[in-house]
Amino acid sequence: MIWKTAGASEYLAITGWGITDIRLAKKSWVFPGQRCTRLDLSPVNYTFEVQGMSAEKLPFVLPAVFTIGPRVDDMDSLLLYAMLMSEHDKRSKHVDELVQGVIEGETRVLAASMTMEQIFKGTKEFKKEVFEKVQLELNQFGLLIYNANVKQLVDVPGHEYFSYLGQKTQMEAANQAKIDVAEAKKKGEIGAKERQGLTSQNAAKIDAETKIITTQRLGDAQKEEINVKTSVELYKNQKEAELVKSKAELATKNAGWSQASQLAEVESAKAVAIREAELQTEVEKKKALNQTEKLRAELLSKAAVEYEIKVQEANWDLYKKQKAAEAVLYEAQKAAEAQKVSADANFYARQQAAESELYAKKKEAEGITALAQAEGFYLNTLLKQLGGNYTELRDYMMVNKNMYQDIARINAQAVNGMQPKISVWSNGKGSEDGTNGAMKDVAGVYSMLPPLLKTVHEQTGMLPPAWLATLSDVTHESN
Repeated sequence: MIWKTAGASEYLAITGWGITDIRLAKKSWVFPGQRCTRLDLSPVNYTFEVQGMSAEKLPFVLPAVFTIGPRVDDMDSLLLYAMLMSEHDKRSKHVDELVQGVIEGETRVLAASMTMEQIFKGTKEFKKEVFEKVQLELNQFGLLIYNANVKQLVDVPGHEYFSYLGQKTQMEAANQAKIDVAEAKKKGEIGAKERQGLTSQNAAKIDAETKIITTQRLGDAQKEEINVKTSVELYKNQKEAELVKSKAELATKNAGWSQASQLAEVESAKAVAIREAELQTEVEKKKALNQTEKLRAELLSKAAVEYEIKVQEANWDLYKKQKAAEAVLYEAQKAAEAQKVSADANFYARQQAAESELYAKKKEAEGITALAQAEGFYLNTLLKQLGGNYTELRDYMMVNKNMYQDIARINAQAVNGMQPKISVWSNGKGSEDGTNGAMKDVAGVYSMLPPLLKTVHEQTGMLPPAWLATLSDVTHESN
């Protein structure tokens, strides 16, 4: 059991025995079976050069510096950071690639929806959009962007958009300066001519007005002299009155300042006494708290020792039970292994027999395949020699295989033992009896029936129905 305390910018992440998931604390006891990891909460600067492309398919480089660290004002975010990022150093390649991937992905997506002019002129809005979208993605890792500094856009080699834009601005400024110079020169020449004319006109006008003004000035000077004398007397009277008023106000303020000084001294003395009483109270509280912590530590140490003793006793009982169970399990495993060896031997014997049979079948199939391939090659060769005549090839193969002799033998066996009977019967009448053509055809059909029925009876033994015909010889024999 170890007492651990985190630094000012650290947290302790404790997992293991007695903790369901993870526990964060500034100080805690770490018991056996628990693991403690220090979380450094100080933010880190990540410097990137993000390559993006605007809506006009113009590439650019955006240098950016992000200050990113764990969110210390949200315990849920700290738990996320402890679970997902605590095993990695904040300057490691894994964390650097993770942060860079999030920033580059969101920056490219946002830049693809804006033109280069919008990005260049709206740097503040662009930075705000990137900041918000990147922060949204970093929330799932418990990270917070403390500061984001997006520098000026830089041209990609081969795509000097900003260089050309600067040259364009310089040329526009130079041309505008030339126009302004010409305009100023024109205005100067026109103004000089106008000034010469006005000078001549004003000279004559001033000469006339001078005589009038001189006369008026003499009268005004006399009036002004009288007014000045009157104003001087009035000013002297006002200053005397103001001096008396100032003396009265000074006396009043001196009295007020004296009173305020005395009150401040009294309040200062009272404040010192109150502060001494408060400090004495704080000292007493600290002493009481110290004694409480001392008693708590003693009781906790005693409880921890008793807990360790009980844990060791429970572990000893568990160890004995585990060893007994392991002995039973070992015997069962050995019996199972013996059965498995016997089963493996039987399976191996059957497998070898099956493989032997399979090998024989395979070789037999290979022989049949080779024979079929040879016959196919033989037939292809014969067909080429016969000029591709399939009929001649068929006849040659039938003669070569004695198929004609076999067909003759089979036909002979089929007709062997047959005793066909052929009957020729005529009614003895010709066409001279005067019948017409239609009746002669009907008579021909009827003349064919007796020999046909007789032949059927002789060959099969079947008799025609009585309503159709009656064979006299057969009827007589049956009687």
